[in-house]
Amino acid sequence: MTTTIGHPALRGRTVPRSFTHRFAVPGVSTTRFWILASIVTVLNMVGTLMVISSSSVASAELTGGASPWLFAKRQLMFTGIGMIALVVMLFVSVRFWRRVAYPLFLVSLLPLVAVAVPGLGSSKNGAARWLDIGPIQFQPSELVKLTLLLAVADVLARRERRLDDWRESLVPVLIPLVVVCGLIMAQPNLGTTIIIAVTIMTMVWVAGVRMKPLAAVGGIGALFAAGFVVLEPFRLRRFLSFLDPRGDLDGAGYQTGQAMIGFANGGLIGRGLGRSTVKWGYLPYAFNDFIFAVVGEELGLAGAMFVVVAFLAFILVGTSIAMSSDDPDRDRFPLLVAVGVTAWLGVQAIMNMAVVTGAMPLTGVPLPFISFGGSAQIVNLAAVGLLLNVARHPAAAPSKPLGRRLHSVGGTGTARRKGSS
Repeated sequence: MTTTIGHPALRGRTVPRSFTHRFAVPGVSTTRFWILASIVTVLNMVGTLMVISSSSVASAELTGGASPWLFAKRQLMFTGIGMIALVVMLFVSVRFWRRVAYPLFLVSLLPLVAVAVPGLGSSKNGAARWLDIGPIQFQPSELVKLTLLLAVADVLARRERRLDDWRESLVPVLIPLVVVCGLIMAQPNLGTTIIIAVTIMTMVWVAGVRMKPLAAVGGIGALFAAGFVVLEPFRLRRFLSFLDPRGDLDGAGYQTGQAMIGFANGGLIGRGLGRSTVKWGYLPYAFNDFIFAVVGEELGLAGAMFVVVAFLAFILVGTSIAMSSDDPDRDRFPLLVAVGVTAWLGVQAIMNMAVVTGAMPLTGVPLPFISFGGSAQIVNLAAVGLLLNVARHPAAAPSKPLGRRLHSVGGTGTARRKGSS
C-alpha cells in the first residue's frame, strides 16, 4: 500500500505506507517519538522482571504458599490498562485534551476530597491515600498530577501576553496548586506534594513568568515543607535519620540501612535475577518504593546504572520534544504539557533513587515504570502517551524555549510577547 506525502519538500512523491508512518505527521522525523517509546518500553520490561522477582516472597506469604505470582499478575494487568490509556492519549488530539482540561481537573478533585471522608478513604501506615472501589484500590493523587498539569498548561498558554504581571499569570496557577497540595498534605503525603509543586513551578518558569515572584513562591513553599517536617514527629525522625544514617538503624533508618545492604550485596554485576536476600522480609516495600535496592542487589551496580541512564535519557528526550514543539507563531500548550510530563516523571524518578541510596530523606514515592502500583502505573503510561502525542506534532520551525527563558532572566524576555501583542 502506498501514500502520497503532502509535505512541500516531498509533494507528489509516492512512498510505501510503513508502520512508523502511522505515528507521524507526513514529512516530519519520528526519531524522538521512537526513542522515547523505546526507553519507556525498556523501563517497563525491567520493572516487570523486578516486580516478579521482588514480590515473589510477599505473594507466597499472602497466598499461603500457593502462588508467588500474585503481585506480578496484578502488575501485568495494570500495565495492560496503562497501555490502553497510553494509546488513547496518543491518538486523541492534544486540542481535545486541552478543551476538557478543566472538567477533568474538577472531576479529579472529587476523589481527592473523598479520601479525607471517614469511611471512604483507606489508610495504610497512618496515611489515608486510597479509595476502595470494590476490590480495587485507587490513589486519587496520581490522577490529579495529570489533570492539574493539563489545566495549568492551558492557563499559562492563554495568558502568554500577560506573563509579566504575576497577578495575571502566577495567581491563577497558585490557586489550584495550593488546593491540590493542601488536600494531599492532609493525607499526609509530602513526597507527592513536592513532585507536584516542582512540576508546576517548572512549567511556570519555562512559560516565562518573572523570577522574583517565582522565587518568592518557591521560598514560601520550602518554609511550609520545613514546617511540616518539624511539626510531625515521624517526619522529623526520618530527617534526623537522614542526617545520621547509622544513628537509628533499628528505627527510622532501618529501610535505608537494608537498602544499603542490598546494594553492597550486589557488587558490580549483582547476585543474579531472583537471588535478592533483602526481599525475604528484611526490606519493607521491596517491590514498591524500595525496588531500586533489589535492582542493585540482583543486577548490581551495572543494572542500577542502566536504570539511572535510562531515566536521564527519558529527561533529555522529553526536553528535546518540548523544545521541538515550540513555535513563535503557534500555541504553546503542547510545549508546556511536554515540559510538565518530563519534569514530573523525571523528578519523581530522581527523588526515589536518591531516597533509596540515602541521598534524600524518606519521601514514600514509587519509581516510575519500575515499582509495583496500579494507579501510578496507569497514569504514568497515560502521561507518556500525551508526551508521545506532542512528539508526533513538532513545530515547523522550532525555537529554543529554554534558551529564550534563560535570556529573559537577563531582562529581555518580554520581547516576544510585546512583539506579538
